[in-house]
Order: sequence, then structure tokens, then C-alpha cells
Amino acid sequence: MTGALTDVLDAQRDEERRRAVRILLRTPLLTPRDAEYALVRRHAGYLAQWFAREAGWSLHTDPGVARLRKVPGDLGDGSRAARVRDGGARAREPFSRRRYVLACLALAALERAEAQVTLGWLVDRVVVLAADEEIARAGVAFTMEDRDERGDLVAVAQLLLSLGALVKVAGDEQAFVNRSGDALYDVDRRVLAVLPVTRRGPSLVDAREHDERLTAITEDLLPDTDDGRNRMIRHALTRRLLDDPVLYYTDLSPEQRAYLDMQRGPLLKRLTEATGFLAEVRAEGIALIDPTREATDFGMPEEGTEGHATLLLAEFLSDRLRAGARAVAIEAAEQRMVELIREHKAHWRKNVRDPGAERALTAHALHRLSALGLVRLAAEDVVPLPALARFGYLEATIIGKRKEP
Repeated sequence: MTGALTDVLDAQRDEERRRAVRILLRTPLLTPRDAEYALVRRHAGYLAQWFAREAGWSLHTDPGVARLRKVPGDLGDGSRAARVRDGGARAREPFSRRRYVLACLALAALERAEAQVTLGWLVDRVVVLAADEEIARAGVAFTMEDRDERGDLVAVAQLLLSLGALVKVAGDEQAFVNRSGDALYDVDRRVLAVLPVTRRGPSLVDAREHDERLTAITEDLLPDTDDGRNRMIRHALTRRLLDDPVLYYTDLSPEQRAYLDMQRGPLLKRLTEATGFLAEVRAEGIALIDPTREATDFGMPEEGTEGHATLLLAEFLSDRLRAGARAVAIEAAEQRMVELIREHKAHWRKNVRDPGAERALTAHALHRLSALGLVRLAAEDVVPLPALARFGYLEATIIGKRKEP
């Protein structure tokens, strides 16, 4: 009886650890206000060791915050920008370059703030910080007089609210945008302190180009030995398998491909056992499938007009891929969306009938497919990738004859 009970407790512990891994992969910053925070804290020792060993990511936990310092496997992937879940349609748009700059300026201001701040105070500080010569030379300027700029600042505030860096006390953000009110927040300094994910301070980097600076501040410092190089390759592969929807062999360096060919079995075994994911290995690459959806940020398919339109456009692009097309003009995708709107307008939302609505629906669908690793976007074309073939459908084949009544 004792042995059976021990087995049950071990199985329960292992499942809790797998769930904690999935939670941190999707939400790498948690505070006690999050329901999953206690679970992560309970298994913090195991999680810190596992993430450090397998992915080279460090996990910080204390009584006020849990922060997994994730470094992307592909620093050039811009398909999954930050976004806020609540608010109007414009607030939910993926963060642009201007919003990211605004977020950095807001964080710099909050670093010197009192325990409570208002959006009005944040505006004043951002305008002062934005007057820096380096920012001006980059062609970025903020006056906060424009309604769109104030809306962007609200989007930044809502992102910081979702992260726990700000906690709302009173007020309304929309009233601030309309210049009819303001909003008051508490500042959580523990969360602010763990937000940056860098291996070295940006001020210590001499590189001027964006890509070089990004690489320099996130570069792992490992010994130049065979073991160190193998560890770096293993971490890079693990990061892409855990964080990216699909790992294509064509995206790997010769060294990474050679390592994966030799270590694929043990590597996938460790990852699937620790996460509960299912490994799908194909001739073109590997995907780790999350059957629980707990680690999934972008799903496919999704509900609503955009979700249905994305699925139908994926079917169209998949058919073109099967027909041997290397690329499809975005104009052709928009034309197909016009046909889909005509066919499904009765059960899609009404504004899809507005002039030009097909462009917005197509852009949304292509962005979602790109983030899922199903297509690659070029200036005027979209390149279907092999994993998109799973969304193609063959003609139904009826086997046997139907019996007459």
C-alpha cells in the first residue's frame, strides 16, 4: 500500500511539474495575483534546474514574482509582437516599433517614479525622455498631443498592467485618451526589476546596428570548447522547439543539423517527458504539439470571423502549395478573401462588407499564419511552408454504395 501511494504522489508531482513548465512557456512572468504563481513557486527548484540545463534560461523566483528569462531561439522573428488582450481594436494591434520605443521610455520613467503614478505624469516624463538626441536622430518623436499617441501610451500601460508592473488604483484609460480624465496606478518595483532579459547591460555594448546590439545583449557566454559549443547548439535547438510552432531543418546551420541528426531521439524524449508535448517529426522538420493548449498563445483554428477567415485562407494557400506554387501574390490572397466574404457574409460580422475589408482580413490571417510558422511573408508575396499542408483537404471519397431504404 505504501508503494502504491508513493507512486500516486510521484505521478501527481510529475504532472504538476509538466503543467508548471507549460505555464512558464506561455506566461514567463507571474505574480501572486496570478492563480498559477503558487504552483510555479512550489516547484521552483526543479524548474530552475530544468530550464537552465535544457534551454539555458534562468528562472528567478521570490515572494513577489516568478520570472523565466526566455531568450528566443530566432532573434529575427518579428511575427509575434507584444499585444494587449483587452481594450478596443486599435489597442489590441500588435506592438509597432513606435510602441516598443514608447514602452522603453515609459519603463525608464517608472524606474524613477514614486510608488504611485498617473498617466498624465507618465506623459510628461515620456515627452522629456523622448527629446534625447539619439532618439531624435532615429526619427522618433512623441508630443502626446495626438489622440493616436495617447492611445499608444494607454496600450503600453495596459501591457504593463497585464505583466503586473502596474496595478490600477482608480480612473479610466479611455477617459485619458479623450482628455476627460486620468488613471492612477501602483508601481510594482519587483516586477520592473526583472522585466529586462539580457546577458549584459545595453550600455556596455558598442555595436550600433540593431541586430548586432540585440545579439550582443542576449549572447550566452560559454567556454570555447567542444562541450561548450555542443551545449550552445543544444540550447538553441531546445529554445526553438519549445518556443516556435515549427522547427524547419532548412533554417538550421550545418552544425545544428548534424547535432540534431545524432541527438534527436534523446533530445525529444527529455522535452516531451518534461512538458507533456507530443513530438511530430516529418521530413521537413519537427513540431512539439501541446494537447492541453496551456502553452499555446496562437491557436489554429480560432473562433469568430477572423478565425474562420484565417482557416479558409490557409486552405487556399495549402492547395496552391500542393499544386507546386513556391509563392502566392498577396494580391491573389486578397482576391480569394473577396470570394470568401461573398460566400460567408451571412454569418460573418457585418463590417466585412465594407470597401477594403478584404485587405484587413487578409493581413490579419497572414500575420497569424506567419506567427504559426505556416507561411513566410515577403514584400508582395506569401510563401507557403510545408506545415501548412495539414490544413489542405482532399475531395471526399465515398466507399461502397448507399443502400436504398
